[in-house]
Amino acid sequence: METKNIMIVGVGGQGTLLASKLLGRLLLGRGYDVKVSEVHGMSQRGGSVVTYVRWGDKVFSPIIDKGQADCILSFELLEAARYTEYLKPDGQIIVNSQQINPMPVIAGTAFYPENLVQKMEEMGIHVDALDALTLAEEAGSSKAVNLVLMGRLSRHFDFTEAEWMEAIERSVPPKFLEMNKKAFASGASC
Repeated sequence: METKNIMIVGVGGQGTLLASKLLGRLLLGRGYDVKVSEVHGMSQRGGSVVTYVRWGDKVFSPIIDKGQADCILSFELLEAARYTEYLKPDGQIIVNSQQINPMPVIAGTAFYPENLVQKMEEMGIHVDALDALTLAEEAGSSKAVNLVLMGRLSRHFDFTEAEWMEAIERSVPPKFLEMNKKAFASGASC
């Protein structure tokens, strides 16, 4: 199997690390060679964060170069736009439509760009945008954005629901399990 690549991008504190671990467990369960990078960027709340998940018959490096990502899973709109050059020409962006102002916008020295989904689509990029924050809140917690996005990502895989549930059960603390399963289901079905 050809190596496949997913970039998970977002802002520190959004749960990107849990998403990459969950995806890695799912892929390992299928017997793939999987490499998951460490978090790159300022992982404390508010900083830009990038992780890479690569899988196939044999994967030699955890790093994804420009033009190699099959999919970018973005927890925040500007972060999706920031990494478009990493996407393959026929790649897919799945993005939470939430906007989190970076420090220059907060400080008043810059403006948050407008119409980012439209601009990415005009570049010929396949964009699947959803309001994952609202769906997460409806599931029980704004912190479940990561599971809503994993649910949406599941629509692009041929894994069974049972395989996804097993990976979620192995990745999420028991006291948050039902809420996270509900968040996953809302992302998968909307």
